[in-house]
Amino acid sequence: MTDAPQGRGRRHGGGRAARVRPRGWCCSFAGAPQSPDLRPLPSATAVASPGGGGGGGGGWGRKLPPKSPSAPSFHGSPTSSRLAGLGGLIDPRRILSPGRVSPIDLDGSVPPPLPLPLPLPPPLPPAEEAADVFPTEQSSAVALLVAVREEGDVSGSLDLRLFLRGRDGRCVLMELDSRVLCCSSAFFAAMAPAEGAVAGDGSGGKRIEVDGVDNVEVFRAAVELMYEPDPMRWLAATGVSRAIDVLEVCSSIMFDRGIKLCLTYIEAVPWSENEEEKLKSLFARCTFDEVISQDILARLRPHSWNSSEDLTVQLIQSVTSSINSGARKDMQSLVNGLLSKSSVYQKDLSGLNKESLYQICYSCLESLVDLFEEAIESTDDKSQAVVVRGSKPLIERVSSQTENLNWLLDILVNNDMAEEFVELWAKQDRLIRMHEQVSPMIRYELSRISSGVFVALGKGRVQCRGDVRSLLFHGWFSTMLLDFGWLQRCSKGLDLRSLEENLGRGLLTLPLRQQQCLFEEWFQFYVSRGAECPNLIRAFQVWWRRSFVR
Repeated sequence: MTDAPQGRGRRHGGGRAARVRPRGWCCSFAGAPQSPDLRPLPSATAVASPGGGGGGGGGWGRKLPPKSPSAPSFHGSPTSSRLAGLGGLIDPRRILSPGRVSPIDLDGSVPPPLPLPLPLPPPLPPAEEAADVFPTEQSSAVALLVAVREEGDVSGSLDLRLFLRGRDGRCVLMELDSRVLCCSSAFFAAMAPAEGAVAGDGSGGKRIEVDGVDNVEVFRAAVELMYEPDPMRWLAATGVSRAIDVLEVCSSIMFDRGIKLCLTYIEAVPWSENEEEKLKSLFARCTFDEVISQDILARLRPHSWNSSEDLTVQLIQSVTSSINSGARKDMQSLVNGLLSKSSVYQKDLSGLNKESLYQICYSCLESLVDLFEEAIESTDDKSQAVVVRGSKPLIERVSSQTENLNWLLDILVNNDMAEEFVELWAKQDRLIRMHEQVSPMIRYELSRISSGVFVALGKGRVQCRGDVRSLLFHGWFSTMLLDFGWLQRCSKGLDLRSLEENLGRGLLTLPLRQQQCLFEEWFQFYVSRGAECPNLIRAFQVWWRRSFVR
């Protein structure tokens, strides 16, 4: 007689374990209680006769109460099941038949109703009440508080319950296999009690509570990664941003395999700029094994260049050597954006290699001189001025070198290194002499370079000595007067109004005697050429007032 109850208890424990613990599950305490109307119908064993009460008690852990005869029901009524719960508060004779308007007479015409089974008792909670496990108020404990306690009888492989409580008050319960959890994470292995201690106490399960979690969902994802059969596919489904968050949690709980999986996935996929910044921030806060993270570091920290200076000079050299005019303009715009002080790519502007830049300037000037000598050789036959030598016409090659020098001048001006360029251009005696011997359709390209120098002087962006300014105007002012008409017809992006204004302002920085000589030359040229001469009337008036008006 004593063996039968024990057998029923084991069946009860096994049935509950099979019913509650499928593989591993996670839930949050946000469900609503079931409505009494939606309560499931009782099973056949639950409403068995008193002779089978023992079996019913084994299924629910306690016997059902005796039936009450005060809850009759009418099987033909659709509301009978709901009205049965009211006990005897409503007289069944007051219930109207669907085809009648008068009360139904039960005397001999309608058989007595069959009694309905009593409603089932509410299901027992899987553990103690949620309010006891997770208090509603915000915890004032430290950022990461772990408590380990023993629990009641828990059978099967899912022998550990992990409670996660976030800073925002969210709570998550996970039932896990403690062996996988402890073998994967040294953090949880240190928190869980030993198997011998658990067996000695006679309890089969344990509970771990982690309090003060920053992001409960990410923490839960990191734990789930321990049990994933295909972790790389799981990470690919989550995306790079979530994988970075999981990587940080894996580092905090010392989940080494998870760290390696996350780093392997992150290194193998492209990153957005936001994800890259997020990854840099993580590597600044956390330290990973260099052997595992070396591939990520190779993408974050380049080792081939100590700075961007040498590489920038090489890019500039490549642009000036290009023979494709369209590609050259595109690359010039790209480099200008990289060198801009307001550019997002220029975080630490340490300056360019000045000597290397001027070496490129010397090379371009030498090429320009060679091209003008080539143009002089062809002056015997006017048509030879546009002869193709090599792959490009002479005019196009001269224009390319002019654009290169103007572009280099802009870079030097923006980096406050253009004073030497002004002096270098002022001393180009060979080009000044050859200017008169070359066709106007080629020589005006030299005045485009002079225009950039005059504009930089007039705006005050270049500060040169007085002798250098005098030498510059003495050599290139006359050529500017000759070529201004060609500059008007082929400006190529040159702002002529700015050129006229800054040419006059630069001229006013010379001594008054030199100003007088240059203004007299301009006056005579303007009288004969008119609109094909730069308009320096305002600068002339300033010079006249300073010289003769007291």
